Order: sequence, then structure tokens, then C-alpha cells
Amino acid sequence: MKERTSKLWAKQNQHTGDRQRLFSAVGSAISASTVVYPGSYVDVATSFVFDDVTYVDVDRRADQFFGDRDGVDELIREHRTTGPSPEWRFIHADYTSDLPIPADEADLLISLYAGFVSEYCTKYLRRGGHLLVNSSHGDAAMASIDPEYRLVGVVKSRTGKYTVVDRDLDPYLIPKRPVEITAESLHLSGRGVAYTKPAFAYLFQHIDT
Repeated sequence: MKERTSKLWAKQNQHTGDRQRLFSAVGSAISASTVVYPGSYVDVATSFVFDDVTYVDVDRRADQFFGDRDGVDELIREHRTTGPSPEWRFIHADYTSDLPIPADEADLLISLYAGFVSEYCTKYLRRGGHLLVNSSHGDAAMASIDPEYRLVGVVKSRTGKYTVVDRDLDPYLIPKRPVEITAESLHLSGRGVAYTKPAFAYLFQHIDT
């Protein structure tokens, strides 16, 4: 493994195993094999859990990290505890552009701290598939007003442990202030909405409209 690869992963994994615990909780709650992860940076922990992951990022450091394929495979082998060796690929691109990813194929679309992923990448998610999204940059709010999405779960975090809850969801995604949420207002603010009952992240299902 190249030293640069090791250093980038160590910086990403400052809270040791945090992302693996998150993705494990999500993987236990839904059926997902094929994952698209726009704005992934070097968060290869997704491949510790899921079988087929497409990482997308415009950052040159991510390109260097995933370019060390042997090093990335070594990281995956060290941390993956079940199942065969996963498939993975990296696309060095801006996710707002058209990507070489089949439409309607992914089981899971991930949007964590990466902007309005749902707005540009829902086309890669199959009907019945799921979007994992947090409030950063407003993408959870964007999904909440999208008729193609239905809230089906929330991810709670406590003392480094993650739990997916799929019932009593009505109190979530209610803004603290009575304001109209639109795509335009979200783009203008560029940040998340403050909710009366927040969660670490949200699970939406891609539905027929």
C-alpha cells in the first residue's frame, strides 16, 4: 500500500470504524448490493459492507487514493468480515455531469456531506431502491420535497453506535421555523434545514409517481 493511500485513509478514519458501523446498520435494514456514492472522497468503508460500489468524486486526492488499486483492495480485505471480495470502481468526475453509470440500476444512493446528490443522481437509483442522506448542504430537505421519494427510516447515532428506525417517523423533517422549503430556497442557502426532531441521517425510498 502506498504511503499516501494509508495517510488519506487514516485521516478519513479518524473515528475508527465509524463509517463501517454506519453502513453496517444501513445494510442490515435494507436489501442493497449495488451502491452509487457521489462525493465519496476516500470513504472506502462502503465496500466493507456492500458488494458492488461505484465511487464518484472530482477531488484529485480521491483519484490518487483509488488509483492505488492494490492498496484499496488491501484495506477492504483488512476490514471486510463477511462475503466474497466486493466489486468497486472509481469515477473521477463531477457528479452533476452525466456519469457512465446505467440508469435505474443502483439499490442504494449515498449522499453524505456532498451537496445536492439526490437532485442529479436519482436517475441511477432503481425504483424501490434507497437514498441514504444527511442534512448537510440541504439534501435531506431536497429529498423531502421530491415526489419521487418517501421517508422510510431514520438513522440514529448514540455513543458511536448507529440504529435504523422505520416506525413513528411523522415527527421527523418538521422545520423548527414555519418556512416554505423549495429547491430554489435550498440552493440559495446552501445549507441544511433545522428540524424540531433531527436524526443523524435519513433513509428515503425511490417510489413510482
